[in-house]
Parts: sequence; structure tokens; C-alpha cells
Amino acid sequence: MNKTDKIIVIGRQYGGTGRKTGRALAEKLGLPYYDKEIINKVSAKYGYDPDILHRADEKKPSPFRSMLLGKYGVMDMYATSPLSRESLYEAQTNVIRQISSEGGCVIVGRTADYILREHPGMVSIFIHAPQEWRAQNLIKRGEADTIQDALAKIKKADSEREGYYNYFTGKKWGSADNYHLSIDASLVDPEEMVDIIARFIEKKKI
Repeated sequence: MNKTDKIIVIGRQYGGTGRKTGRALAEKLGLPYYDKEIINKVSAKYGYDPDILHRADEKKPSPFRSMLLGKYGVMDMYATSPLSRESLYEAQTNVIRQISSEGGCVIVGRTADYILREHPGMVSIFIHAPQEWRAQNLIKRGEADTIQDALAKIKKADSEREGYYNYFTGKKWGSADNYHLSIDASLVDPEEMVDIIARFIEKKKI
């Protein structure tokens, strides 16, 4: 199988350069890149309010349920409407499967490793790093002013991603058993990490 036929899915801790690595990897391999673009595709295909989708992105159901209650005021409607947590996840699942059927690509997050677990060309990567290192990244990116602020953002984002992943997959987010390759972004140069992942993809037996 050619590398351009492979679906590379990237799970990542917040602030660990997962999105940046995904974009660089897609560029290196000449593949389409999907991250928040998936949300826009879901919105276009199903007619959902993109603002709701972005606010609910990779968050476990409980806060999403509360958000919808505040927006619409009727809990029963939430349970039966197309905006239910299961329906939104199903819509996103359908879009991810459609994307994968169109050829090789790089997909970041959104339980794509689980959704595409039976795809013969799927390669799953998890990018992690120590919290302090990721906190410094957030400060450099202008997303936090202090280490304390950055660490709080990291804790919140990681908790939301973990809750979302665990709820919909029944698996444990970040567990090495769920991925083909797990890599600590703090130990290698960004360009070198992309090269390492690209070589792994090339050598991985399908």
C-alpha cells in the first residue's frame, strides 16, 4: 500500500504540537489535512449550526447537554432532536468515514483512530509531552500569560478530550495500546518528529 493511500490519525495532548505536526506531516506526504475542517463539513452536510458544533467540539456530553439546555430551554427536545450527543457524533463519524473513503489524508483528533480502526490503511499516532513543556508552548503561542494560566488551560482541555474520547469509544484516551506510535514531542526537534512519523508510516506493515 502506497503512503498516499494511508489514513494518518493523530491524537494529542493540548499544547503538544499535535496540530502543527499534523499539518507539517500532511504537507510532507502531499495529503489533505483535516482538523476543524471536519466540523465545517458536518455543518454543511447536515445543516447544524456551526457555532454549536465548534463549542461542543471534543467535549464529553454533560457540558454539551447543559449548553443546549441554556440555548433552547427544553431538555426533552435535546434527548430526541438531531442535536442529541449521539446524533452529532454519528454525523461526525459519517463525515470522517467519507473523508477516508476519498483517499489518503491526515486527521487530527475526534476519535478518528477508533472510528477508522478497521480501515486497512489507518495509522494511529499519539503525541504527548510533559505539562511544563506544553505550558511553555502555550505562552510562546500567546495563549497564556503565565505558567499557572497555561497549566490550568492544559488541565481543562486534556480533561475534555479524555472525557469525550472515553465516552464514545469505551477506551482510554492516551493509552499506548490504542495507537501504533506514541511519541514525546519534547524530546525531538519538530522537523525531526515529522520525519520520524513519516518513516514509521512508510515502514509500517499493513
